[in-house]
Amino acid sequence: MCDEDSFADMSRYDRASNAITRREFGALTIGAGLSGLAAAKTHDGTLDEQEVTIPTPSGSADAYFVHPALGLHPAVLIWPDIFGLRPAFRQMARRLAGAGYSVLVVNPFYRLQRAPTSEPGADFDDAATRQALMSMAKSLTAESAAIDAKAFVDWLDQQPAVDGKRKMATTGYCMGGPLVMRTAAARADRIGAGATFHGGGLATQAADSPHRLIPRMRAQFLIAIAANDDQRDPNAKTLLRDAFDAAHLEAEIEVYAGTLHGWCPPDSRVYDEAAAERAWQRMLALFKRALGG
Repeated sequence: MCDEDSFADMSRYDRASNAITRREFGALTIGAGLSGLAAAKTHDGTLDEQEVTIPTPSGSADAYFVHPALGLHPAVLIWPDIFGLRPAFRQMARRLAGAGYSVLVVNPFYRLQRAPTSEPGADFDDAATRQALMSMAKSLTAESAAIDAKAFVDWLDQQPAVDGKRKMATTGYCMGGPLVMRTAAARADRIGAGATFHGGGLATQAADSPHRLIPRMRAQFLIAIAANDDQRDPNAKTLLRDAFDAAHLEAEIEVYAGTLHGWCPPDSRVYDEAAAERAWQRMLALFKRALGG
């Protein structure tokens, strides 16, 4: 789950292992880039990128858009984790664009403030930081997710770099996991692939649990689960599997052994490069199957 217990695990790991902190990550990458996440080059080696503002019924959402400089490409909508839109997610988007996709990373908290919505190196151990982050996360609702999904998908379909004849994908990390599922349900006509990485609260007993939306979807899925999240809620993967099977939708659901909640973003305290790379390759394989090309 994406909750205080999960982040407490991350903090304990950091103190025990002297793992690189998010603040240290920021210092290492300023001006130098991420050698391990260098954007894969397109056939002509160029990408176009820009900070954009997207109108929604709830206001103006700030976001980052990157795509190959030439041609039309399937769109991918990325929902970041609780720390929000930041350099690590822009770099991940550039890498994905280099693989041949038009990629939008949004600020999910645009109703409250523009990005950045957390300080560089924000420490969840700090009570004020923890309260601020959790308060922002709790401001997101099933209703706001549906509103945003429709607005962002519509915006992408209007972009000259997006191939509107091909399905889109959406991905999400931590709290972004439920947003992926709500997007796939709200715009089932356009979303052909969904991928969640250490997603929180994907399948619960709540009446509005995201997994209850699976019958509305028409997307293939990758659900990459952190080992400690599975230990805390082992029934979630069963609920997901049953729901996808009942809807006759293809879904790869896997617990990544040895990982902790938050292991995929490269600025995470618990970043696991090998496991994150394997999850990335599984995502690319999903996109190839579901979106073509």
